[in-house]
Amino acid sequence: MDPSLVNVPPLKNLTIDNITDNVKLINSNCENPRLKYILERLVQHLHDFARETRLSHEEWMTGLLFLTAVGQKCTDVRQEFILLSDILGLSLLVDSIDHPKPPASTEGTVLGPFHSHEAEIEPNGAQIAHDPDGEPCLVLCTIKDTDGKPISDVKIDIWETDSKGFYDVQYPGREGPDQRAVMHSDEKGIFWFKAITPVPYPIPADGPVGKLLIELRRHCYRPSHMHFMFEKVGFDHLITALYLRGDPYETSDAVFGVKDSLIVDLKTVSSDQAREYGVSEKSRLITYDFVLVSEEESRKLQEKNAMDAMKALGRKMKLYNGLPIPDVD
Repeated sequence: MDPSLVNVPPLKNLTIDNITDNVKLINSNCENPRLKYILERLVQHLHDFARETRLSHEEWMTGLLFLTAVGQKCTDVRQEFILLSDILGLSLLVDSIDHPKPPASTEGTVLGPFHSHEAEIEPNGAQIAHDPDGEPCLVLCTIKDTDGKPISDVKIDIWETDSKGFYDVQYPGREGPDQRAVMHSDEKGIFWFKAITPVPYPIPADGPVGKLLIELRRHCYRPSHMHFMFEKVGFDHLITALYLRGDPYETSDAVFGVKDSLIVDLKTVSSDQAREYGVSEKSRLITYDFVLVSEEESRKLQEKNAMDAMKALGRKMKLYNGLPIPDVD
């Protein structure tokens, strides 16, 4: 920006003690109040972190090179920054803040780095996984609102790994999507499909995030699960997953995604179900009743939680587009 077009406050005699206030001062002309507030808090916490840890130049450069390597590892089908956010617990925290859920509704969890927009639209009853080594699994689900009414025509994005713990996008030279699909709930709010039983798997450990986990003496495994994403106008966007009870990594998920309400029992289909849905009697069975929250319910709860949190911090705030900013009026 042309310096003649902005009123830049004078900066001088910068020290450890006043650098933070000076950076916040020069950013204070920002016309977007939410961006201005975010940068003010980011600078404050970032500078406090450096002062608190007495950050060395070598450590600072190591951090910059690490983030550079994270960016270089990203591709169209692998998002290493999302993976980093996941293993630091930030992804789950942001989802919990931005998509609060009232009691009895389905909780959200992490998106993960391997969601793809390549999934094909499939009808109810479709076979979405074609791994011959996978254990057949029938998935029967319903979708309702918080009043218990079925929700029809919800767009459901579904994805899982193959029997070896790899997503389709992890295979070079693959011919197309597999173990994933987009479906829509019927007039009774029902959707069902044929898949394979989820298995535990390691998150990608061949990049900088994997090296960080080794340094932290943490394993890179996720418990057996299947991803779901729900979209319909008027309802809050929901990203979630179902986790198999008793998995060896149920209580140590590398990306902190497991919640008690999302843990399900892996069953076996009955003879009646096998006939009705056209599957083998040896097929495993996953059932779940999803409950979506309206956009209005979510907005009100988000705003209440935000103002309660700011009050607990002793800050005078107001809402701007549903998000808190300082109340300086």
